[in-house]
Amino acid sequence: MPGIDQLFRRIFMIGLLLGIFPEPILPIARRATAAEENKVHSPLNNLLSAGEVTAEVIVAKLVERNRLRELQMQQMSYSAPRTYRIKDEKGKLRTEAQVLMQYRAPGAKEFKILSKTGSDLVFGRVLKPLMENEVEAAAGHKRQDNSISLANYNFALLGEEDIHGYHCFLLQANPKRADKFLFKGKIWVHATEYAVVQIAGQPAKSPSMMIKRVDFIRRYQKVGDFWLPLKDESTTQVRFVGTNFLTIDYERYDLALVKNNGKK
Repeated sequence: MPGIDQLFRRIFMIGLLLGIFPEPILPIARRATAAEENKVHSPLNNLLSAGEVTAEVIVAKLVERNRLRELQMQQMSYSAPRTYRIKDEKGKLRTEAQVLMQYRAPGAKEFKILSKTGSDLVFGRVLKPLMENEVEAAAGHKRQDNSISLANYNFALLGEEDIHGYHCFLLQANPKRADKFLFKGKIWVHATEYAVVQIAGQPAKSPSMMIKRVDFIRRYQKVGDFWLPLKDESTTQVRFVGTNFLTIDYERYDLALVKNNGKK
């Protein structure tokens, strides 16, 4: 399932645009072993049956539901138009591209450029590598565990909140290590489906000495049985250069079951 790792790749590409730091690592949340799953999930049912709702219980349930959704997604293919935009601090468009992303289980992605405007240099330095990296990530290259899990974060339950029409648990996530592919911020988790509805925060570690601050928001939408990205927004403040705004809008997901023979 698309996750926060995708968003951090996009933040890193803004740095690539400015020539600040080298090609990024492409982390993907690894799948937990059976032993790790038992360790997390064994106390879960007892806590729920006792009526205890804690941040740890919510996250454990989130991890389990994500695992089940990921298994389902391995039998699916889908396509979705996307619009990528990069603007400077004055709101001037630097580049924009409309693409069609096609995913075929278990790990093949393809991007078709429908149209592009603005700087060809910015497109070639940022958006094109971004898409290429996502293709590599889907194929399973360069895996690293940066998942939203109890292994990577300490969580605190802040309360409940309605957001974008969904009733959610609101969690504070604090990373257990200073890792530029982890984040510090808030997570809105659907109160009954245990799916991430929104994440907002900053990287746990600055990706470069030149980066003053990075803020991001990722929203998800429900498509069939799945929760898929709806919109990414990131703001990167760079010393002596200024601010870049990257947005990605995801539209009209078209999902289809892949049969055993590999055809829809």
